[in-house]
Amino acid sequence: MWKVEVSSMSQESPPWRWCWRREGRGRRPKPRFIGFQPSRVIFVPLDESGRPVNNEPIYLNPDELEALRLVYYLGLTQEEAAKKMGISRGTLWRALSSGRKKLVSALVERRPLVLMSSPAP
Repeated sequence: MWKVEVSSMSQESPPWRWCWRREGRGRRPKPRFIGFQPSRVIFVPLDESGRPVNNEPIYLNPDELEALRLVYYLGLTQEEAAKKMGISRGTLWRALSSGRKKLVSALVERRPLVLMSSPAP
C-alpha cells in the first residue's frame, strides 16, 4: 500500500496511529490512522510593516489536518476518507468542521496557525 523510494527526495511513510490522550471515565478514544506526518509547522501572518504578528496561536490537531488533506486536497469523499482514517463518517465530519473553523479563524483574526505533530509510535 505504501511505497518508499530511497532515491527520491519525497518519501512516503506508512500511516501512523494518533489518538487523544484522555484520562478518567468513559470509553477510550478510538485511534485515527494518519497517512501524512508533518513536522511541527507554524504559519505566522505579517503586519503592514512586514513584522510577524504576536497574537495567540491556533493549534490544528493531526486528525483535523489529515481530514482536511484527504477531503479537500486529495478529493476523497467523506466516506472514503473516514475509512482511510479508521473512524466513522460523523467523527470525520466533526474533525473537518473543527479544522475549517480553526483555519478561517486564523485567517480572519490574523493569528498564527500551528500544525501539531505527534511523535511516531
